[in-house]
Amino acid sequence: MSRPQQITVLGATGSIGLSTLDVIARHPERYQVFALSGHSRLAELEALCLIYRPRFAVVADARSASQLQGGLHAAGLSTRVLSGEEGLCEVAGHPQVDAVMAAIVGAAGLKPTLAAVEAGKKVLLANKEALVMSGALFIEAVRRSGATLLPIDSEHNAIFQCLPGDYGRGLQQVGVRRIMLTASGGPFRETPLERLAEVSPEQACAHPNWSMGRKISVDSASMMNKGLELIEACWLFDAKPAQVEVVIHPQSVIHSLVDYVDGSVLAQLGNPDMRTPISHALAWPQRIDSGVAPLDLFAVARLDFQAPDEQRFPCLRLARQAAEAGGTAPAMLNAANEVAVAAFLERRVRFPEIASIIDRVLNAEPVVAVESLDAVLAADLQARERAMHWLNRRD
Repeated sequence: MSRPQQITVLGATGSIGLSTLDVIARHPERYQVFALSGHSRLAELEALCLIYRPRFAVVADARSASQLQGGLHAAGLSTRVLSGEEGLCEVAGHPQVDAVMAAIVGAAGLKPTLAAVEAGKKVLLANKEALVMSGALFIEAVRRSGATLLPIDSEHNAIFQCLPGDYGRGLQQVGVRRIMLTASGGPFRETPLERLAEVSPEQACAHPNWSMGRKISVDSASMMNKGLELIEACWLFDAKPAQVEVVIHPQSVIHSLVDYVDGSVLAQLGNPDMRTPISHALAWPQRIDSGVAPLDLFAVARLDFQAPDEQRFPCLRLARQAAEAGGTAPAMLNAANEVAVAAFLERRVRFPEIASIIDRVLNAEPVVAVESLDAVLAADLQARERAMHWLNRRD
């Protein structure tokens, strides 16, 4: 290796970003941080810049950029601070960047992730919403640009590891019967249904196995996260929704499985630590130390599985319906979910109302074919406005 790979980390101050930087720091001879983004977490981003000394940092707006630039200049750093979506796209597609960790949560990550794809980068996809929203447009951009797309979600990374290298020929052609996405079931897997209306944001964010941000933690509690992953799996692996099955596995040790027509089922196992899929994608097709402790099967002792209850997890049903409908349905599903989850975190709605809001939006808005990014963004905006209108009338 003639020089360290230059890495842009979009969403550096979040849990995925911090785990990525931990892996990078373990291999300074292989990787160097080129750019970091942190939206509005200026203090955290400044601290990371002092450690990793990137060429660029990106924040939400010009005022924040000026503030951060002043702090970095005073510390003697030459890091240039950019702002907004334009700045994110610049560091994602910069000619000197080799790989981009796309870890911005939600629809905000769509354009910078596409910028990395269109520039032909190695894209480590942790932002599932980008693929959920734009689907065929995103995959077509990958094919057109020659970008390398590697999944970071532990489930999709596990599937990627369990599939043969030529799975792009089609799942049936390589003998795959179905993909099985595992899910922990979140903190409310056994909560009596009548008590779900009483749960708090703090309880929803207390995931039993994973350390994640607040939005994705709520998605895990509602299993919308798994629904979005189902849609993402369809695009990543050219699968039909009927070929993707969700399995609740409380221990979170088996990260997903692939079922073959000869009766073989291949699974990827490991401790629930995002540094495993991150290191796998960073080094692919090689493997490097991630810092994750070896899996102790004797300590795990047992592996349990159960089918998800769609009465308990209606968001999973809504996501599957959106996957089957196609077109703008997944983008509207995601938009309505983001609005509903934000309202729940602000204590404006109760936990079961997240699914109710999404259902109302999907029933109110027509599904149309996706022929451009503008159509995706228009559907996203329309669904957000519909969800906000319902929330405001409710208030």
